[in-house]
Amino acid sequence: MARKRPRGLFITGTDTEIGKTYVTALVARALVAEGHTVGVYKPAASDCPMHGGELVSDDAVTLWQAAGSPLTLEQVCPQRFAAPLAPHLAAAAEGRSLDAELMRRGLEPWLEVSDVVLVEGAGGLMSPLGEDEYVADLAYDLGFPLLVVARNVLGTINHVLQTLIAAAAFREGLDVAGIVLNQPQPPGDDASIAQNAAEIRRCAGAPLLGEVSFGAQQFDKDIDWFALAAEPLVRTRNEETAE
Repeated sequence: MARKRPRGLFITGTDTEIGKTYVTALVARALVAEGHTVGVYKPAASDCPMHGGELVSDDAVTLWQAAGSPLTLEQVCPQRFAAPLAPHLAAAAEGRSLDAELMRRGLEPWLEVSDVVLVEGAGGLMSPLGEDEYVADLAYDLGFPLLVVARNVLGTINHVLQTLIAAAAFREGLDVAGIVLNQPQPPGDDASIAQNAAEIRRCAGAPLLGEVSFGAQQFDKDIDWFALAAEPLVRTRNEETAE
């Protein structure tokens, strides 16, 4: 009997440095605690330090450990680059190129061993991955619903709504499982922090699933991540036929 395809989520953000990896690791730990076999996949990473003579993605290490160290660290993040640039630019700085096919093919081992797969994109939904490709293209092809991570600061309402509009308008539209509001830095005196969640709930067309306070090790409420994850949509391309 063929193995049932696992559920999954594609984690994207409204910006860079918003805590996507931190939130994804929290989701992974919650799923593992429920008894699920969790796959974690970061197709490409830049700004990777050198450890033991090879580039290592610290984000990939965090995800791998949160999921209980399944498969190998290499399979978590098969493409790693040193420069703190978009992955395709970081690759070019090293005289290399970002392998678009590997970004997609690298998911396959996780489909074989996981109940649920968490895929973390690079940057935001419209961050470029090449001359004519964006993170949204990868999300579309992998077929998992989006989990949008937003930073709880002044301006986040606009960033959330723009991301949701981009998701709805991209090709036939990208499904959105929901939004997480994260606080990656101490709150300081930003008065918007107390208001952002209510405004996002009022304005957004996708649910605000929960919040993560600065330094918190769990979400502010219980969330059924396995139910929110979905089996990947099978994408087919219309082929031209001769008359």
